Amino acid sequence: MKAEQVRVFLAEDQVMVRSALVSLIELEPDLCVVGVAGRGDQAVERIAELRPDVAVLDIDMPGLDGLSAAEAVRTRVPGCAALILTALSKPGMLQRALQAGAKGYVVKHAPADELLAAIRGVAAGERVFDSALAVAALEEDVPVTQRELDVVRLVAEGASAREIAGRLFLSEGTVRNYTSNMINKCGARNRVDLVRIAFDRGWL
Repeated sequence: MKAEQVRVFLAEDQVMVRSALVSLIELEPDLCVVGVAGRGDQAVERIAELRPDVAVLDIDMPGLDGLSAAEAVRTRVPGCAALILTALSKPGMLQRALQAGAKGYVVKHAPADELLAAIRGVAAGERVFDSALAVAALEEDVPVTQRELDVVRLVAEGASAREIAGRLFLSEGTVRNYTSNMINKCGARNRVDLVRIAFDRGWL
């Protein structure tokens, strides 16, 4: 490894995709892959050990999703820039990536050169996001609060009102009110439809 190379860690659960991305990155003389992982929790531990310049994180991984991993990396390895690589081109998902502290967000269907440019950009301290998606994220009105999203996230897991109340330290009545308010705000038919809408918009 040359001293001036950008040290990259890659977290992607699909083996063939991961191998292809490693090969792509390693072809660049100024980039090198110092480690890989197929699980989000393993990625955070390895990143803490290796301390790369950039962590390329897929969102949908077992153990820990890429957004949670990005947040953990921000806390444990502040000198490492998290770059989200995903098939999900949703404004709501980009907003969540920003909240998690990601420095970049690249969709998998983008040209390979965009990923390489994004790696170099975040390594240099830039914030790199797809412009059209960024504009859509800024314009999108999220009609629910963070607390309401906490509730709908547990609804999506199949938790009952009683279980949600216990996990979020709320009363069952408050949980039902949150759920009813969200259904009305989003124009959902019921709890199942509410979860669908939340996923479609990238809130979950």
